[in-house]
Amino acid sequence: MAFLDLTPLRMASAVTAELAVVVPIYNEEATIRQVLAEWGAVFEKLGVAHQFILIDDGSKDGTLAILRALEAADPQKWIILHKPNSGHGRSCRMGYDLAAAGSAEWVFQIDSDGQCDPAYFPEFWQARQEKDCVFGIRKGRDDGMLRRLTSQICRLGSSLLSGMDLRDPNVPYRLIRREVLHAALRRIPTDFNIHNVALTYVLKKNPATRWAYVPIHFRDRQGGSNSINVMRVGQWGIEMLLEIGRLK
Repeated sequence: MAFLDLTPLRMASAVTAELAVVVPIYNEEATIRQVLAEWGAVFEKLGVAHQFILIDDGSKDGTLAILRALEAADPQKWIILHKPNSGHGRSCRMGYDLAAAGSAEWVFQIDSDGQCDPAYFPEFWQARQEKDCVFGIRKGRDDGMLRRLTSQICRLGSSLLSGMDLRDPNVPYRLIRREVLHAALRRIPTDFNIHNVALTYVLKKNPATRWAYVPIHFRDRQGGSNSINVMRVGQWGIEMLLEIGRLK
Protein backbone atom coordinates (compact mmCIF):
# COMPACT_ATOMS: atom_id res chain seq x y z
CA MET A 1 0.00 0.00 0.00
CA ALA A 2 1.52 3.33 -1.07
CA PHE A 3 0.53 5.53 1.86
CA LEU A 4 2.73 7.44 4.26
CA ASP A 5 2.73 6.42 7.91
CA LEU A 6 0.98 9.39 9.51
CA THR A 7 1.11 8.06 13.08
CA PRO A 8 4.22 10.05 14.11
CA LEU A 9 2.73 13.35 12.91
CA ARG A 10 0.77 13.91 16.14
CA MET A 11 -2.32 15.02 14.26
CA ALA A 12 -4.31 17.64 16.14
CA SER A 13 -7.59 16.36 14.73
CA ALA A 14 -9.03 14.18 12.01
CA VAL A 15 -10.22 15.69 8.74
CA THR A 16 -14.00 15.72 9.10
CA ALA A 17 -15.18 18.78 7.16
CA GLU A 18 -16.84 18.64 3.74
CA LEU A 19 -13.71 20.06 2.09
CA ALA A 20 -10.07 19.35 3.02
CA VAL A 21 -7.78 22.08 1.69
CA VAL A 22 -4.17 20.92 1.17
CA VAL A 23 -1.57 23.72 1.13
CA PRO A 24 2.20 23.01 0.92
CA ILE A 25 4.14 25.94 2.38
CA TYR A 26 7.76 27.06 2.37
CA ASN A 27 9.09 30.43 3.60
CA GLU A 28 5.89 32.44 3.20
CA GLU A 29 5.84 34.44 6.44
CA ALA A 30 5.21 37.74 4.63
CA THR A 31 1.89 36.79 3.06
CA ILE A 32 0.62 33.45 4.36
CA ARG A 33 -1.97 35.00 6.69
CA GLN A 34 -3.35 37.10 3.84
CA VAL A 35 -3.49 34.15 1.42
CA LEU A 36 -5.29 31.89 3.91
CA ALA A 37 -7.71 34.64 4.93
CA GLU A 38 -8.55 35.31 1.27
CA TRP A 39 -9.37 31.66 0.69
CA GLY A 40 -11.25 31.23 3.96
CA ALA A 41 -13.52 34.14 3.07
CA VAL A 42 -14.52 32.48 -0.22
CA PHE A 43 -15.28 29.14 1.45
CA GLU A 44 -17.36 30.84 4.12
CA LYS A 45 -19.29 32.92 1.57
CA LEU A 46 -20.23 29.69 -0.25
CA GLY A 47 -21.13 27.94 3.01
CA VAL A 48 -18.49 25.23 2.51
CA ALA A 49 -17.45 23.48 5.73
CA HIS A 50 -13.68 23.24 5.40
CA GLN A 51 -10.43 22.40 7.14
CA PHE A 52 -6.97 23.51 6.06
CA ILE A 53 -4.14 20.98 6.01
CA LEU A 54 -1.01 23.15 6.06
CA ILE A 55 2.27 21.35 5.40
CA ASP A 56 5.33 23.36 6.39
CA ASP A 57 8.26 22.08 4.33
CA GLY A 58 11.01 23.02 6.77
CA SER A 59 10.59 26.79 6.45
CA LYS A 60 13.59 28.81 7.63
CA ASP A 61 11.68 32.00 8.38
CA GLY A 62 8.76 32.65 10.75
CA THR A 63 6.18 30.71 8.74
CA LEU A 64 5.80 27.83 11.20
CA ALA A 65 5.21 30.18 14.14
CA ILE A 66 2.38 31.85 12.21
CA LEU A 67 0.82 28.48 11.41
CA ARG A 68 1.07 27.33 15.03
CA ALA A 69 -0.67 30.52 16.15
CA LEU A 70 -3.54 29.85 13.74
CA GLU A 71 -3.79 26.28 15.00
CA ALA A 72 -3.86 27.37 18.64
CA ALA A 73 -6.64 29.88 17.94
CA ASP A 74 -8.90 27.38 16.12
CA PRO A 75 -7.62 23.77 16.16
CA GLN A 76 -10.74 22.50 14.39
CA LYS A 77 -10.02 24.62 11.32
CA TRP A 78 -6.24 24.18 10.97
CA ILE A 79 -4.21 20.98 10.83
CA ILE A 80 -0.50 21.81 10.82
CA LEU A 81 2.13 19.31 9.66
CA HIS A 82 5.82 20.15 9.89
CA LYS A 83 8.63 18.18 8.28
CA PRO A 84 12.24 18.63 7.15
CA ASN A 85 12.54 20.20 3.71
CA SER A 86 11.91 17.60 1.00
CA GLY A 87 10.18 19.56 -1.75
CA HIS A 88 6.76 20.59 -2.98
CA GLY A 89 5.74 17.18 -4.34
CA ARG A 90 6.34 15.29 -1.13
CA SER A 91 4.60 18.01 0.85
CA CYS A 92 1.55 17.61 -1.39
CA ARG A 93 1.68 13.84 -0.88
CA MET A 94 1.69 14.18 2.90
CA GLY A 95 -1.36 16.44 2.73
CA TYR A 96 -3.14 14.19 0.24
CA ASP A 97 -2.58 11.13 2.43
CA LEU A 98 -3.97 12.85 5.50
CA ALA A 99 -7.00 14.11 3.58
CA ALA A 100 -7.59 10.67 2.03
CA ALA A 101 -7.57 9.11 5.50
CA GLY A 102 -10.34 11.44 6.70
CA SER A 103 -14.03 11.75 5.90
CA ALA A 104 -14.11 14.91 3.77
CA GLU A 105 -15.99 14.36 0.53
CA TRP A 106 -13.66 16.64 -1.42
CA VAL A 107 -9.94 17.45 -1.39
CA PHE A 108 -8.71 20.75 -2.81
CA GLN A 109 -5.03 21.56 -3.35
CA ILE A 110 -3.60 25.03 -3.86
CA ASP A 111 -0.20 26.66 -3.40
CA SER A 112 0.65 29.12 -0.65
CA ASP A 113 2.23 31.97 -2.63
CA GLY A 114 -0.95 33.77 -3.69
CA GLN A 115 -0.81 32.72 -7.34
CA CYS A 116 -4.05 30.73 -7.05
CA ASP A 117 -6.89 33.24 -7.34
CA PRO A 118 -9.94 32.32 -5.19
CA ALA A 119 -12.23 34.11 -7.64
CA TYR A 120 -12.43 30.92 -9.73
CA PHE A 121 -13.37 28.59 -6.88
CA PRO A 122 -17.19 29.04 -7.11
CA GLU A 123 -17.02 27.65 -10.65
CA PHE A 124 -14.99 24.67 -9.39
CA TRP A 125 -17.47 24.04 -6.60
CA GLN A 126 -20.40 24.19 -9.00
CA ALA A 127 -18.71 21.86 -11.52
CA ARG A 128 -18.09 19.16 -8.90
CA GLN A 129 -21.72 18.05 -8.75
CA GLU A 130 -21.38 15.46 -11.51
CA LYS A 131 -17.58 15.18 -11.66
CA ASP A 132 -14.78 13.45 -9.78
CA CYS A 133 -11.96 15.84 -10.71
CA VAL A 134 -12.12 19.57 -11.44
CA PHE A 135 -8.74 20.93 -12.55
CA GLY A 136 -7.63 24.41 -13.48
CA ILE A 137 -6.10 25.16 -16.86
CA ARG A 138 -3.70 28.12 -16.72
CA LYS A 139 -4.72 30.23 -19.72
CA GLY A 140 -2.86 33.31 -18.57
CA ARG A 141 0.09 33.81 -16.22
CA ASP A 142 1.84 36.72 -14.57
CA ASP A 143 4.80 34.76 -13.19
CA GLY A 144 7.28 35.06 -16.02
CA MET A 145 8.41 33.35 -19.19
CA LEU A 146 10.52 30.67 -17.49
CA ARG A 147 7.57 29.47 -15.44
CA ARG A 148 5.38 29.34 -18.53
CA LEU A 149 8.08 27.45 -20.42
CA THR A 150 8.43 24.97 -17.58
CA SER A 151 4.70 24.23 -17.68
CA GLN A 152 4.78 23.73 -21.44
CA ILE A 153 7.71 21.33 -21.14
CA CYS A 154 5.83 19.50 -18.40
CA ARG A 155 2.73 19.12 -20.55
CA LEU A 156 4.65 18.00 -23.61
CA GLY A 157 6.93 15.58 -21.79
CA SER A 158 4.33 13.99 -19.54
CA SER A 159 1.82 13.67 -22.38
CA LEU A 160 4.37 11.98 -24.66
CA LEU A 161 5.39 9.59 -21.88
CA SER A 162 1.84 8.72 -20.89
CA GLY A 163 0.28 8.64 -24.36
CA MET A 164 -2.44 11.06 -23.21
CA ASP A 165 -2.88 14.82 -23.26
CA LEU A 166 -2.60 15.65 -19.56
CA ARG A 167 -3.49 19.29 -20.25
CA ASP A 168 -1.89 21.18 -17.32
CA PRO A 169 -0.57 18.20 -15.32
CA ASN A 170 1.22 20.10 -12.55
CA VAL A 171 -1.43 22.75 -11.93
CA PRO A 172 -1.77 23.52 -8.20
CA TYR A 173 -5.48 24.31 -8.42
CA ARG A 174 -7.35 20.99 -8.29
CA LEU A 175 -10.48 19.61 -6.67
CA ILE A 176 -10.72 15.83 -6.32
CA ARG A 177 -13.38 13.56 -4.84
CA ARG A 178 -11.74 11.98 -1.78
CA GLU A 179 -12.57 8.36 -2.60
CA VAL A 180 -11.14 8.80 -6.12
CA LEU A 181 -8.00 10.37 -4.66
CA HIS A 182 -7.64 7.55 -2.15
CA ALA A 183 -7.73 4.92 -4.90
CA ALA A 184 -5.22 6.82 -7.07
CA LEU A 185 -2.70 7.27 -4.25
CA ARG A 186 -2.47 3.52 -3.84
CA ARG A 187 -0.80 3.38 -7.25
CA ILE A 188 1.85 6.03 -6.59
CA PRO A 189 4.96 5.20 -4.51
CA THR A 190 5.48 7.60 -1.62
CA ASP A 191 9.09 8.29 -2.62
CA PHE A 192 8.07 10.15 -5.79
CA ASN A 193 9.17 13.78 -5.97
CA ILE A 194 6.68 15.05 -8.57
CA HIS A 195 3.44 13.89 -7.03
CA ASN A 196 1.09 16.30 -8.79
CA VAL A 197 2.11 15.10 -12.25
CA ALA A 198 2.01 11.45 -11.16
CA LEU A 199 -1.45 11.94 -9.64
CA THR A 200 -2.78 13.59 -12.80
CA TYR A 201 -1.46 10.68 -14.86
CA VAL A 202 -2.98 8.00 -12.62
CA LEU A 203 -6.33 9.79 -12.46
CA LYS A 204 -6.42 10.19 -16.26
CA LYS A 205 -5.63 6.51 -16.82
CA ASN A 206 -8.93 5.53 -15.20
CA PRO A 207 -11.61 5.84 -17.91
CA ALA A 208 -14.33 5.97 -15.26
CA THR A 209 -13.02 9.24 -13.81
CA ARG A 210 -15.32 12.12 -14.68
CA TRP A 211 -13.45 15.34 -15.51
CA ALA A 212 -14.13 19.05 -15.72
CA TYR A 213 -11.64 21.81 -16.54
CA VAL A 214 -11.90 25.45 -15.53
CA PRO A 215 -9.78 28.12 -17.28
CA ILE A 216 -7.90 30.20 -14.71
CA HIS A 217 -5.50 33.12 -14.67
CA PHE A 218 -2.39 32.52 -12.57
CA ARG A 219 -1.23 35.53 -10.61
CA ASP A 220 2.36 36.47 -9.85
CA ARG A 221 3.78 35.41 -6.50
CA GLN A 222 2.48 37.53 -3.63
CA GLY A 223 5.55 36.82 -1.49
CA GLY A 224 8.33 34.35 -0.73
CA SER A 225 11.07 33.56 -3.19
CA ASN A 226 10.97 32.12 -6.69
CA SER A 227 13.48 29.27 -6.62
CA ILE A 228 13.17 28.07 -10.22
CA ASN A 229 16.27 28.09 -12.43
CA VAL A 230 17.42 26.52 -15.67
CA MET A 231 19.42 23.79 -13.94
CA ARG A 232 16.43 22.88 -11.81
CA VAL A 233 14.18 22.69 -14.88
CA GLY A 234 16.56 20.18 -16.45
CA GLN A 235 16.78 18.12 -13.29
CA TRP A 236 13.02 18.23 -12.91
CA GLY A 237 12.55 16.97 -16.49
CA ILE A 238 14.79 13.98 -15.86
CA GLU A 239 12.93 13.20 -12.63
CA MET A 240 9.59 13.38 -14.44
CA LEU A 241 10.85 11.00 -17.15
CA LEU A 242 12.01 8.45 -14.58
CA GLU A 243 8.99 8.71 -12.33
CA ILE A 244 6.29 8.44 -14.97
CA GLY A 245 8.25 5.54 -16.42
CA ARG A 246 7.90 3.78 -13.06
CA LEU A 247 4.11 4.19 -13.20
CA LYS A 248 3.65 2.74 -16.68
